[in-house]
Amino acid sequence: MLTLRELVDRYDLLAHQSGEPVALSAFGLGDDETKNLFTAFDDDYHISRFFHFSNGEGKAYVIRGEPATHLFMDLAIRALF
Repeated sequence: MLTLRELVDRYDLLAHQSGEPVALSAFGLGDDETKNLFTAFDDDYHISRFFHFSNGEGKAYVIRGEPATHLFMDLAIRALF
């Protein structure tokens, strides 16, 4: 599994503009790894407050019981490193 820093770095590469929503499928992980990784991070209050999932067009994953296709990440998450 990716570390938080690796995930944030990958998000930064995928977002066309800083803070833009990125499709969960764009992270290049398998279905189970995507679900497990994002659920684990979203279960942590200190991390989850920087994650904002949305459900739109594209492949949906169930994150903490809710369907999600995209992630918007607050850039202030880097303060956790």
